[in-house]
Amino acid sequence: MILAAGESTRMGSDKALLPWPPLASGVPLSGETFVSAAIRALIPVTDMVVVVVGKNELGLAPAVYAAGASLVRNPTPELGQFSSLRIGLREVLNQGRDAAMITLVDRPPASAAGLDRLRSAFEAAPSETWAVVPEYNGRHGHPILIGREMIEAFLKAPETATARDVERQYRQHVEYVAVDDPHVTMNVNTPDEYAALPSPQTR
Repeated sequence: MILAAGESTRMGSDKALLPWPPLASGVPLSGETFVSAAIRALIPVTDMVVVVVGKNELGLAPAVYAAGASLVRNPTPELGQFSSLRIGLREVLNQGRDAAMITLVDRPPASAAGLDRLRSAFEAAPSETWAVVPEYNGRHGHPILIGREMIEAFLKAPETATARDVERQYRQHVEYVAVDDPHVTMNVNTPDEYAALPSPQTR
């Protein structure tokens, strides 16, 4: 699941449609965008990919469908990211799944090796582990993997809560997994942050 319903006010344009890798001398390198690259990264390690959109639905729908994902709309994205998370998780349950890999659209896609490591850790985790979270250089990031218990915890939390609040509340059920991928902790909110991103070739 990819959360992509934000308005990208600090970026000035929809972050989901930013070229990935970043432009080189103004020329797109691959034709991919943040949202399409995130979808293609998740497809090999998930059963399905759902993108949660907001007022940007018309702009994102072609890219989402072309990359092989489906979408669900948050009718009130102004309520914040947690509202999008809950809408996406309800769709996960509606589709008959009881686990989800969740990431944000405002970052480069995680590496295939990192995603494989997270999935393996989640599949091998004991029943008391409800979530697996990647860690790079001591910082926690995305995507996270959650099971049915954590899905229910997110859905039962107050609307004013945040995902971080719920994670802290159930910290004893969260496993942190070290990955060798700086992308998991990167947030891209401004043009300067986007311009400063290293290309995949320099990682």
